[in-house]
Amino acid sequence: MANRKKFRLEAEFLEKWGNVLIFCLLVFVEILLIFGNWNTVYFSRVRAWWVVLPVCTLLAAENAVKIWGLHAFRDKIACYVLDIVLLTVLTVFTDGTLISTLYIVILSEFYLGQKSIASNIAMCVASIVLFLVAFAVSGALKGESVHVSSLIAGAFNDLLLLVLHFLGFNLAIQIWRKNRELADTLGELGESNKKLQAAYGELEESNKKLQAAYRELHEVTALEERQRIAKDIHDTAGHSITTIIMQTEAAKLVIDSDPEDAKRKIAAANLQARNALEELRESVHLLSGATQELSLRDALLSIVHESTDGTGIVIRTDIDDIALCEAKRRFLCNTLKEGISNGLRHGNATAFYFELKERGDKIAFLLSDNGKGMDSSLLRKGFGLNGICARAEALGGSVLCETEPDEGFELRIDLPADNDKA
Repeated sequence: MANRKKFRLEAEFLEKWGNVLIFCLLVFVEILLIFGNWNTVYFSRVRAWWVVLPVCTLLAAENAVKIWGLHAFRDKIACYVLDIVLLTVLTVFTDGTLISTLYIVILSEFYLGQKSIASNIAMCVASIVLFLVAFAVSGALKGESVHVSSLIAGAFNDLLLLVLHFLGFNLAIQIWRKNRELADTLGELGESNKKLQAAYGELEESNKKLQAAYRELHEVTALEERQRIAKDIHDTAGHSITTIIMQTEAAKLVIDSDPEDAKRKIAAANLQARNALEELRESVHLLSGATQELSLRDALLSIVHESTDGTGIVIRTDIDDIALCEAKRRFLCNTLKEGISNGLRHGNATAFYFELKERGDKIAFLLSDNGKGMDSSLLRKGFGLNGICARAEALGGSVLCETEPDEGFELRIDLPADNDKA
């Protein structure tokens, strides 16, 4: 933008002082023309200066108005017509010397104000034709014999000057304008390059900030995941270990008086210890970034086999092969472990039925046992059931517990299915 403004100012400066120089040359040539034809007499009694002096004065005044008073080409048309008339009069009342020079001076003003080369060509051709016509009229009025060949031969040098002036003057003007346009373009390219460099710098800075934000987000996410895993360890493994201690202590108290009850308590503590160990392993896998390769069905069957192996517990299953996200997968596995442990610990159960089914957009979890049960009106959700209910609600699901005295315990959970089967 700055270069374009500079180019415009330079063009205005050139046109301004160029017009001053052209006007000075015009006046200088007119003075030479007046004094060169001062004592010449035409048509027997008419002295040349009687006509040349007022015509030159009018020509100078008219060009001054044209140069500094008028700006639009349309407004200058009448002045150019008057130029032709006055130049024709000067051609008639002078010896023809310096007439072509006046043409050149006036044409210079025209060339300087025009940006179209086609307009300059048309003006040059028209001036040459008018120049020849003016000489023909002048010769006819002076009684000379006028022939086209002799007219062209007599005015050859003047015509050559007009053509050379056109070529040289327009070439110089066009070269100057093209150079200024090129300089203007290069300047704009330089400014654009600076802007691009500035934008690139801003992009680099934004990229650094984005990377820093990404690292911070990654660290926050990792910290949140570690905190979640730590809470899982505290809520599940910690609770399981506490239960194991309580069951073994209770078994010690009844081992002499009721060996069978002590045996059941030790079996439940053993199962609880296995579950706690498995939960700790899963947490370690998550912290280390290891992925779970088993399907959900295989993971649930693995829990069932660990619970029945060497414990005398019977667990029947009906498990669909369902793909779920990691959060729901962990919840179902932990709930199955918790439900079996609770059945052994509180209900003295020896047999369980576990079912996991996909029904439309729902996942149905069912775990029932043959334990001693209890009055449903007296059912209190302890630490384990409270945790199960809270995690189910966080996943968009619901929990239902059913129990009656001597009728066992039944735990039902409904979860929304994953649309993408993640």
